[in-house]
Amino acid sequence: MASRLAFLLTLLLPISIRAEHHFPKVVLSQDGKDFHLQGTEAAFYVWGVNYDHDGDGKLIEDYWHDDWGVIEEDFDEIKSLGANVVRVHLQLPKFMKTASEPNQKNLKKLADLVKLAESKQLYLNLTGLGCYHKQDVPAWYDELNEADRWQVQANFWKGVAQTCKDSPAVFCYDLMNEPVLGGGANADQWLVGEPLGGKYFVQRITTDAAGRDNKEIAAAWVKKLTSAIREVDQQTLITVGVIPWAHVWPNAKPLFYSEEVGGPLDFASVHFYPEKGNVEKAIAALKVYDVGKPLVIEEFFPLKCSLEEAEQFLAEARPITDGVTSFYWGTTQEEYEKAGTMQGAILAKWLERFRQGAPEGSK
Repeated sequence: MASRLAFLLTLLLPISIRAEHHFPKVVLSQDGKDFHLQGTEAAFYVWGVNYDHDGDGKLIEDYWHDDWGVIEEDFDEIKSLGANVVRVHLQLPKFMKTASEPNQKNLKKLADLVKLAESKQLYLNLTGLGCYHKQDVPAWYDELNEADRWQVQANFWKGVAQTCKDSPAVFCYDLMNEPVLGGGANADQWLVGEPLGGKYFVQRITTDAAGRDNKEIAAAWVKKLTSAIREVDQQTLITVGVIPWAHVWPNAKPLFYSEEVGGPLDFASVHFYPEKGNVEKAIAALKVYDVGKPLVIEEFFPLKCSLEEAEQFLAEARPITDGVTSFYWGTTQEEYEKAGTMQGAILAKWLERFRQGAPEGSK
């Protein structure tokens, strides 16, 4: 009798309230070329934002214990922009206390973030292994050899996947932001180049090729980490966000999305910042990564081009892509406008155009 009464009561609830409980997982289509909502024929187009730091440059783990309300407010603002995916950048030093011991306090907070995403009906792109703040990277981690470092990375991903595997809100695991192979200046350092805004966004996966070619190294690394995830989570999509070297060198071929390396990856993720007057060059480079899997522009912003050229790029990219992820740093369009600065005006205009471009169903 009680169960029957409960059922009748659900019929009296507004449809919008009942619908909150229907939040399907994003999966691959049967042919593996598109995203679909699980259990439906509905296609899914990523329209997301990188939530990689706040307005002061703090990373999410720097404030999620003390200022959780800020994150809740930001997720509401992101939702109001028409976004459906939030890309969160997780820092390895915040999740691994030792080479084998996860930081349970931060894993619990990650579980809270997943629940928040569920409640807001936003999907999460969980990008891992970040060492963005060099001062936070423990000496013991940087002193490890390649094999031991990869094992720590596998332990990281196993802990994250174990925490997140049961939630439909987790769209994907991105193995690492912009991994590169060895070589270049300071080739013995794991973090690459000069920091951007105080952050090291690029990281090597090896400092010694030891006679191996790039595809052999990349394939071994991808297999190591994807296998760790698949031990505990067999369904969440996996990708790796890469620098599109074809945008730098037109004849460059994909490494991580080559046939030899990209087998365990479910879709391709590339980062694009088109240059002024060179939209067609960027489109040509983008097509290099159209390899028969869903293709997501995982980072996009009119950093080097006009707003009009940004719109042109996105319009021309739309037929071959399955999503775009821009940026949100905790400041609303209205707040940018009130700031009265040129930079604020530009950012406000971009947020407005981002809102206008949101796919039907995500607004």
